[in-house]
Amino acid sequence: MWEEQPWTLPWLCALLLGLMGFLVSGSDFQHHKYEDMVRALFAVQSECPYITRIYSIGHSVEGRHLYVLEFSDNPGNHEALEPEFKYVGNMHGNEVLGRELLIKFSQFLCEEYRNRNQRIVRLIHDTRIHILPSMNPDGYEVAARQGPEFNGYLVGRGNAREIDLNRDFPDLNALMYYYEKTKGRNHHLPLPDNWEHQVQPETLAVIKWMQNYNFILSANLHGGAVVANYPFDKSRDGRIRGRTTYSATPDDKIFRKLARTYSYAHGWMHKGWNCGDYFDEGITNGASWYSLSKGMQDFNYLYTNCFEITLELSCDKFPPASALPREWLGNREALVSYLEQVHHGIKGMVYDENNNPISKAEISVAGINHDVTAGVDGDYFRLLLPGTYTVTASAPGYLPFTSTVTVGPAEAIQLHFYLKPAPKQNLKVKPHHGRRNLSSPKAPLKLGPR
Repeated sequence: MWEEQPWTLPWLCALLLGLMGFLVSGSDFQHHKYEDMVRALFAVQSECPYITRIYSIGHSVEGRHLYVLEFSDNPGNHEALEPEFKYVGNMHGNEVLGRELLIKFSQFLCEEYRNRNQRIVRLIHDTRIHILPSMNPDGYEVAARQGPEFNGYLVGRGNAREIDLNRDFPDLNALMYYYEKTKGRNHHLPLPDNWEHQVQPETLAVIKWMQNYNFILSANLHGGAVVANYPFDKSRDGRIRGRTTYSATPDDKIFRKLARTYSYAHGWMHKGWNCGDYFDEGITNGASWYSLSKGMQDFNYLYTNCFEITLELSCDKFPPASALPREWLGNREALVSYLEQVHHGIKGMVYDENNNPISKAEISVAGINHDVTAGVDGDYFRLLLPGTYTVTASAPGYLPFTSTVTVGPAEAIQLHFYLKPAPKQNLKVKPHHGRRNLSSPKAPLKLGPR
């Protein structure tokens, strides 16, 4: 593993100095149809074979692979205490800037790693980065047939079945809002029965992807506005029509910080006035903008350990190729700075008394009603702002353990937990005659929606 060093201003300076000779010419930028995108991704893998891997998470309706390009010093393997990060582009087929930015970002990471840019080297050595340039390749092909000049606002937005993929995830918000009132579960909410048959193939592939990788931080790249949008997208009060209401998560403060990180590192997002709209600091709560059900960023937060925001990156959903160099320069630093945020907060291992990792242990922070869980290797990651926190690790069959930790502004603080087995309870049943219900009469009856 790369030697731990603080994430500080010198790293920004190192990148900027390293980029002074980085030439940007119009010939470097073009729109990539599916075959072109695949060739571009495999070209990156060929140029940087020891730090990259390409894999498919599934297929679109029309059978196109949903390819992911992974960057890591040990591609194909999760390393304990190394967080997993993802970027997702082109969820709406006609919102194409994210797709092109992620292709360019992949090329940039490979090139800067080969040039020994220490900021990028450290990122790739200490992070497992997954890049899905196009979640909706079928929709893109529909939009691309019209091209930038004639593309309609909705043409190619949905998949081949014209389904909006950002309205296609299981709706866990309603269950979360119910549990908030009844003090129920606050994380990793259960999926509805037969959910696999209720979503599109692209959505199914992404959900399975989330189940297979313990993602910690993510961003979903869109177009049509310029703003960093953070959860919740769905309003808590669906009865209010024609009004917008702020719908905060328990992690609202850190989501605002994550959104500001991208906005202020972006060339102009933070200025607020873009596309005829004004967003203070270039950020917005999703429901405060407009309420959206069954979206991907809320699903990430409620079903996994992943914190995701939605990045609206361009007024024009399908900008001409001539606009791509300026957009790249406006987003390049923001893409790197946001990725670095995965290294803040706390992380550690959860062990038993024999130093065996405990998978799926729950990590709770006093005052924040949203827990995270350890991965299959027993490592956990909890994004937090600077401050002092009371943190508890717990797992079935073990006594919970609580510790106090102070988080600084630099890299994540390591906090390990060693859990002792819970004492076994010996239940003695008195002799009795006739039939008797041995279940505890004091056990509470838990009711919840099905």
